[in-house]
Amino acid sequence: MSAFEDKVKGNWNEIKGKLKQQYGDLTEDDLTYSEGQSDELLGKIQKKTGKSKEEVKSFIDKL
Repeated sequence: MSAFEDKVKGNWNEIKGKLKQQYGDLTEDDLTYSEGQSDELLGKIQKKTGKSKEEVKSFIDKL
């Protein structure tokens, strides 16, 4: 498991709230996290926000 997945898994409710604040178009379905599917989650967020995976990861890492 990557450091990113560790962070997401441990703090997902807090991260999800901050993502919704930053990117108002994200829905609960967009932010459904299943262990081991972080790339799929990043892809959904990327598609919905128009940001790169690196930009999304960077935002989450700063939380």
